[in-house]
Amino acid sequence: MTRALPLLTAGAVLLAALIGFEPAGLSSPAWAQGACDPGDRPDNTTATDARRKLEAAGYRQARDLKKGCDNVWHGKAVKDGRPVNVALSPRGEIFIETE
Repeated sequence: MTRALPLLTAGAVLLAALIGFEPAGLSSPAWAQGACDPGDRPDNTTATDARRKLEAAGYRQARDLKKGCDNVWHGKAVKDGRPVNVALSPRGEIFIETE
């Protein structure tokens, strides 16, 4: 019986994966599920480009910059001495994000 338990557990996990069951709180992040639409086209901007635009607008210590499917850069920075979450749109608009 002790040998059968690991096999049964593995079988249950495989079955859950095949039917798409995800226990509460363990769902995959949106990016892992291919949240981008087929029509989304990434632009050629880099994290360095985003950092330069943020610094030109008075933000410092920009870090953890990640680009979304919509080409909006999201990250963390410091503005007026306080840490903020920022979003930089493809048009150069900067928004403070809340968590």
